[in-house]
Amino acid sequence: MTPHSLSDRSPIRNARETDARLQAFTILQRLESGRITLDDLLSRSTEDFSAMSEPDRSLAYALIYGVLRWRERLDWMIGRFSNRAFRRIDPLALHALRMGLFQIVFLDRIPPSAAVNTSVSLVKSSHKPWLSGFVNALLRRAAREAGKLALPDPAKDPVEAISVAGSCPRWLVRRWIDRFGEEETGRLCEAINTVPPLTVRVNTLKTDRDRLLEAMIADADVLRPARYAPEGLCLRGLKKPVDGLSGFAEGWFQVQDEAAQLVGCLLDPRPGETVLDVCAGLGGKTGHIAQRMENRGTVVAADKNRAKLTRLKTEMDRLGVSVVQTCQADLERSLGHLTERTFQRVLLDAPCSGLGVLRRNPDAKWAADPKRLSAFARRQRLFLNQAASLVAPGGILVYAVCSMEPEETVGVADPFLLERPDFIVEAGAKALPDPAAHMVSEKGDLRTFPHRDDMDGFFAIRFRRLP
Repeated sequence: MTPHSLSDRSPIRNARETDARLQAFTILQRLESGRITLDDLLSRSTEDFSAMSEPDRSLAYALIYGVLRWRERLDWMIGRFSNRAFRRIDPLALHALRMGLFQIVFLDRIPPSAAVNTSVSLVKSSHKPWLSGFVNALLRRAAREAGKLALPDPAKDPVEAISVAGSCPRWLVRRWIDRFGEEETGRLCEAINTVPPLTVRVNTLKTDRDRLLEAMIADADVLRPARYAPEGLCLRGLKKPVDGLSGFAEGWFQVQDEAAQLVGCLLDPRPGETVLDVCAGLGGKTGHIAQRMENRGTVVAADKNRAKLTRLKTEMDRLGVSVVQTCQADLERSLGHLTERTFQRVLLDAPCSGLGVLRRNPDAKWAADPKRLSAFARRQRLFLNQAASLVAPGGILVYAVCSMEPEETVGVADPFLLERPDFIVEAGAKALPDPAAHMVSEKGDLRTFPHRDDMDGFFAIRFRRLP
């Protein structure tokens, strides 16, 4: 098993226990409740991270994301080295073991002795100090023997082998093997565990891609134009936080994955039109819609969360967008004031399982539940029918999810077409940039994959309402 660093700029500086390890340990424990996401936890911990030095902050992120990405393999190894059944290991000890083992196996710039000692110290300083002996013994054994441990044999059990090697839940590996085959599933799991680039979308209302690229040249180790999205830039090895990057304060870009940018291209809004972003969230796609409309026309950004709409409005101000109106609406209950009008284009980026964005949200791998996919699909079908009622005759409706799973993709689109004969699929290839045209399936929908396209996994389909 080869060492894996979270980035080319490894943050490790010495062997002492730092606030970074304690912060990572605390966040990993709180995630276990399942009632909060990693994004929310990190957002609530902004002050704690800001108080750290840059190396310690980077170490904390490396530990948090690394443990979450590789948890399945770490747990398998812990089970091999433990003198007690895995299910009987105390959760607090398990978090310390995962952190220590991750450092031993994947971070080659941390001495194994430091990984062991700091993990033991975390347990000693907790409310269960008696667990420190168990943690110490297991990690010392792992430090001696981890390099000799052979991964499961794919010939004997391909699901277990891919699940352990690619650190993905077995239920997910099983369904991907059924759909993609063993080899491609292995590549998909590998892609999910790689660190994605930070992808931004140039705000063409204020600048262009060449100018932004030149401005950012010193902000990252690697900076290149996106392969498919004409307004995208990809950065690796950031030297500054996002809000400190060149052009951020001036509103020259928004953070947005390349797949999400292609969804905006598929909608293809035009200057002067009236457009609805029906589940707008924080406004990533809203901003893209407005800039493609050249800040002319009307964009209504709707969401049930008033706090998100407030943040969206602040973001539009940063971008210099003046055509966006906000509207609070809950598609599960009432469309509110939205029913008073129709729109030439409607985007429904529906709430979903998020199984297409696991490389950015590794905590979702372990929170996901196969039983919830059908519940997501029922909700998505409801939302899609609600959104369809707001499309003007002859208008466009785009349904999108950051998922690759059939229940949430064709399992929503196909029944919609049967129930709504007034809508047809309008093949999206013509609306997409030429390099991305091959991502459109024979049925006319857009599908992106982390292992094939080096972007998030998305599904999007473009409908037209008959006149």
